Amino acid sequence: MNCSKDMVISIVISGEAGQGIDTVSNILIKLLKIEGYNIFCCKEYMSRVRGGINSTQILVSSEKINAYSEKIDILLALDKEAFSHVSARISPDTAIICDRDNVDADFTKRCRTFELPIAALAQEAGSKLYLNTVSAGCILGLFQLDTALITEYIENIFESKSDDIRQKNINAALKGYNEGKKLVENADIKIKIDKDAGVKDKILLNGTESISLGCLSAGCNFISSYPMSPGTGVLTFMANASRTTDILVEQAEDEIAAINMAIGAWYSGARAMVTTSGGGFALMEEGVSLSGMLETPVVIHLAQRPGPATGLPTRTEQGDLELALYSGHGEFPRVIYVPGSLKQAYQLSQKAFNIADKYQIPVFILTDQYFLDSYSCIEPENVSEINIESYITETEPDYKRYKLTESGISPRGIPGFGNGLVNVDSDEHCEDGHITENLDLRVKMVDKRLKKLEALTLEALPPDLYGSENYENLIISWGSNLEIVNQALKSINRDDMAHLHFKQVYPLHPITLEFLANAKNTVIVENNATSQFGKLIKLSFGIDPKLKILKYNGLPFSIEELAEKFSNIRK
Repeated sequence: MNCSKDMVISIVISGEAGQGIDTVSNILIKLLKIEGYNIFCCKEYMSRVRGGINSTQILVSSEKINAYSEKIDILLALDKEAFSHVSARISPDTAIICDRDNVDADFTKRCRTFELPIAALAQEAGSKLYLNTVSAGCILGLFQLDTALITEYIENIFESKSDDIRQKNINAALKGYNEGKKLVENADIKIKIDKDAGVKDKILLNGTESISLGCLSAGCNFISSYPMSPGTGVLTFMANASRTTDILVEQAEDEIAAINMAIGAWYSGARAMVTTSGGGFALMEEGVSLSGMLETPVVIHLAQRPGPATGLPTRTEQGDLELALYSGHGEFPRVIYVPGSLKQAYQLSQKAFNIADKYQIPVFILTDQYFLDSYSCIEPENVSEINIESYITETEPDYKRYKLTESGISPRGIPGFGNGLVNVDSDEHCEDGHITENLDLRVKMVDKRLKKLEALTLEALPPDLYGSENYENLIISWGSNLEIVNQALKSINRDDMAHLHFKQVYPLHPITLEFLANAKNTVIVENNATSQFGKLIKLSFGIDPKLKILKYNGLPFSIEELAEKFSNIRK
């Protein structure tokens, strides 16, 4: 196997849940990034603590790459069942590294297989528990990283452990390293990828961390949630951040309590959010309506996974767009952001708080499992450019919380800031916040709330066009499919195609119609069964995408999969 420079090397680690695949991948991506390689890492895993087979893909490249690929150049198989789990992705060019006890005879005939005593080396290091560290060392040996760097890193990640455990992990990593290095020295596997000097100054993050950092940068100081995968990662990140920041973190007894706490926090002057997934958000819907009627802001991070009900709780899908769009009874405005890159996640999370504050509405940050769990490198943001916009008003004695205004936005006061009474009510109300059944006033209040949509539409983020402006075929995507579509189009190099990506799906920017009208053929790519965004485009602009490329088996699209489908589109 000879991997020349400027190529992308795809490494897949596959094994049983409980074998420490996350430990292996975390060691690899962080050390390879430090060494100067561009990294992308994504994972797929079963919904169980032990048993079943999971896999993680690490793409190592001399150039930036941020999309899932089907190909496997190197397979590190930690269990015999790993072979069948990824069998469709194994080719004759795949180099398989596995323990002698895990050899699958069928695959040894089809591929180059390198039998290494991984389990025995782990036992030599102290016990079978060190199998993951041995495995990580083996891959690092292929890249011939400086052993001093490996030793220092292992010491750091196990600094809370005893000296004995730290040393055993170092020994385990070096034993694996020597085995991997032998494969290179014997020319069994040869890797040559140029390093990227610019990687040094970049930050390695996953989607969960980028969303969380964006929310903290926006001044988020309260989060209340009930754990539900894959949204739990944001709650966990914020809990850790509470040790060094002013954020208050509350694990509520259920999702109903969580969203009501967040609304109450905004009422008192905090900047609050919830994080959840589809099943948990279903319980929050009455709270969304409460936010709409109270005109009290709330930011909702909705992390999508396949449904209905429990569905596939650890897989990915874009199946909750309509849930976010139509959630809550009654009619009131909202905004839905759908980041497609780490930078967008960071920036849109900040914007969500400012827009929620300005327009006094619920704002959604819609993500999915694939996006949240994927790692890549990002340029550090200039924190000094972050603008936390607060729209709280100091109240006068005659303050009216729901004053009728031309824009539909009433001045928002909070208790204790000024001399006025901040009265809010979930019933229909008059300008001072008291309950009313005056039907004429009811109409005025509904119109006032909906009036905000005009300004929200003008302030909506336009979609981004990638590729030639003289396109005939327009590929449409939203959210996490950004980089996968871009990489697929790059691989087929068709000048008649362009990619229109949406990072905001509601309300849609009016310029969308111009992009759609300029195309002879429109193609939409979505991870759901009914083309939910395609339906929204048709509803908004009367244009139904001609071709729908849909995937809803719980896995993301791959570069190769979309490249093949795009290639079959006629010019």
